Amino acid sequence: MQVSDFDYHLPPELIAQYPAPERTCARLLVLRRHNGEIDHRQFPDLLEYLKPGDLLVLNETRVFPARLYGQRADTGGKLEVMLLHERQPGAWEALVQPGRRAQPGVSIRFGDGSLQAEVMERTAEGGRLLRFTPGEPELFWSRVQALGEMPLPPYIKRRAEQADVERYQTVYARVTGSVAAPTAGLHFTQSLLDRIREQGVQTAFVLLHVGIGTFRPVRVENVEMHPMHEEFYRLGAAEAALINETRRRGGRIFAVGTTTVRVLESAATGDGSISAGEGWTRLFIYPGYQFKVIDALVTNFHLPCSTLLMLVSALAGRDLVLHAYQEAVARGYRFFSYGDAMLII
Repeated sequence: MQVSDFDYHLPPELIAQYPAPERTCARLLVLRRHNGEIDHRQFPDLLEYLKPGDLLVLNETRVFPARLYGQRADTGGKLEVMLLHERQPGAWEALVQPGRRAQPGVSIRFGDGSLQAEVMERTAEGGRLLRFTPGEPELFWSRVQALGEMPLPPYIKRRAEQADVERYQTVYARVTGSVAAPTAGLHFTQSLLDRIREQGVQTAFVLLHVGIGTFRPVRVENVEMHPMHEEFYRLGAAEAALINETRRRGGRIFAVGTTTVRVLESAATGDGSISAGEGWTRLFIYPGYQFKVIDALVTNFHLPCSTLLMLVSALAGRDLVLHAYQEAVARGYRFFSYGDAMLII
């Protein structure tokens, strides 16, 4: 299986640079994986595909303003820092550009100097380990919130704006830790979630902190040789019990986003039941994978040759997914994080 098997042509003008005027204004391509039929709907029409007794599972991670702009304390040279994850108290793995200005021992000042960092060492894939001052969690986070910028993905060719603080975040985001939004959830409003529950559909929340690896290209030719990035997940006992009970009585599990899929399938046992827990997952889902938990997936449209497109293809079949993508391109759907949505059922 070659990575090039998951390529498709996407005109650049279809990559959404801004969100729709309202969250629920997105279009919804519905793909029926058992017969290949495609419906073209609007996102609130999701209600028509849900039945009483189904369970909608969502990722409650919250994006933090992980992009910081600073300068070297000695030369004033400008640096851009993307925080990835905290390796130990006060010490963060980060991407720093340009890397040649961020050698070990260099000090970086942010804003008025109320936040500073020292480059401790190089890390894998060109990253850096930074030790921050102040390192105390409350002070550190308050200054990151004041100085940081929402980390829009690289295919959005603009700086983050004030509106992105709210729109590049789900309405149910609760636990801070992601450097990218679980974008399938961006289309939901609290009102739509209330209508879904009124219809007899329950909701459950899981956690997966989205890392920068979700944007990194696959650099191998053979799919099976790709070293999948790891991401932290958590699944509570009450949520696990609700998922197991839904499946026991014949309800369907609708996963909102590929991140939710990774949680559920990582937590699945051999018989398909779910166990509560937390940890780091490197689960790589591509065609040939046998899903244990989910019955349907709400997702956005993904980059060519990406691991996310491979996951979607594992659920619905590569040929069927690429056919649906071709139709979406022909009909002018908006792609990627701020784009339109897809329901695979």
